[in-house]
Amino acid sequence: MAKVLCVLYDDPVDGYPKSYAIDSIPKLEKYPGGQTMPTPKGIDFKPGALLGCVSGELGLRKFLESNGHTLVVTSDKDGANSTLDRELVDAEVVISQPFWPAYLTRERIAKAPKLKLAITAGIGSDHVDLQAAMDRELTVAEVTYCNSISVAEHVVMMILALVRNYIPSYDWVIKNGWNIADCAARSYDVEGMNVGTVGAGRIGSAVLRRMKPFDVKLHYTDRHRLSPEIEKELGLTFHPNAESLVKVCDVVTINTPLHPETEHMFDDAMIGKMKRGAYLVNTARGKICDRDAVARALKDGQLAGYAGDVWFPQPPPKDHPWRSMPHHGMTPHVSGTSLSAQARYAAGVREILECWFEKRPIRDEYLIVSGGKLAGAGAHSYSAGNATGGSEEAAKFKK
Repeated sequence: MAKVLCVLYDDPVDGYPKSYAIDSIPKLEKYPGGQTMPTPKGIDFKPGALLGCVSGELGLRKFLESNGHTLVVTSDKDGANSTLDRELVDAEVVISQPFWPAYLTRERIAKAPKLKLAITAGIGSDHVDLQAAMDRELTVAEVTYCNSISVAEHVVMMILALVRNYIPSYDWVIKNGWNIADCAARSYDVEGMNVGTVGAGRIGSAVLRRMKPFDVKLHYTDRHRLSPEIEKELGLTFHPNAESLVKVCDVVTINTPLHPETEHMFDDAMIGKMKRGAYLVNTARGKICDRDAVARALKDGQLAGYAGDVWFPQPPPKDHPWRSMPHHGMTPHVSGTSLSAQARYAAGVREILECWFEKRPIRDEYLIVSGGKLAGAGAHSYSAGNATGGSEEAAKFKK
């Protein structure tokens, strides 16, 4: 029997919900493109419940304990004396979230001799040192596509919030003001703008589709070029690299995985190639952007606005400059953990665990690392190496 260690974010400050804003969520059969939703043999939760926090437990306790396994759930993940570090030493499976990542560094993996499987409850497994996982022949899996549309919706919301100056306008209402000129002084129409995505996979493509009705000019770059049919349908302009794209775009959205090739891609040099007064939206991974370069660009006006819900590390230290820089629209990492998305990623984690314990193959599209190499979705999206360096700063959030 196995010990399963699950790292989830804290419960709401007012306690676990006793009721919800709506009574049910839509039931979807397939993702865009035809991939089927997670197909576990069963679930022990009601879709639409808060599953991603400690008390939600991803709906896994009954399933695991009825099969003789041990489940440990914690939100204490950072620092040498964290619950994660103490419990990891004899865990076979670690489940973590991109929103509250348990950073599985090479050092932590070395201290976990029984560890065999790392599951991401969501998408994006850069919080695992993938090179160390390959070297140890661990299996790394994630619930591919489970919250891609959730994130794409968040991107569109953030683009409109920045360009239309929504957050400062809302703030004037909270202050009991009616400062129309202050609100309008940084408000524009998105219509006619050049909007581009760095990365046009499931999320990036969904963003492009959702932005097309706004009558914008659409651009993209990706190492896997889309088909001529899709380019024609959406009126896309392909760019061979990010440098080419950012020079012409008024709005740039980042939708590419974090790995050594994309780490700090948006540094002073890249941001300097953008149009003065462009907007940058990042719901991919915080480390794709140079933290201080973004703050400088907002202060000197090179960027008109920056929005995103990804930081590095997560949670970020209390003095992280993205909390206080001007003209930002930052949120905690919530884009992919809507209650709708949670039903899918919890079901996907259950499906992966069922396959693992029953010694059945895990879906190829869920695999990131297997058999000592990048596999499945990982082989398509990542490059070998490690992007967890510096994650120990997350411990500063506690202070």
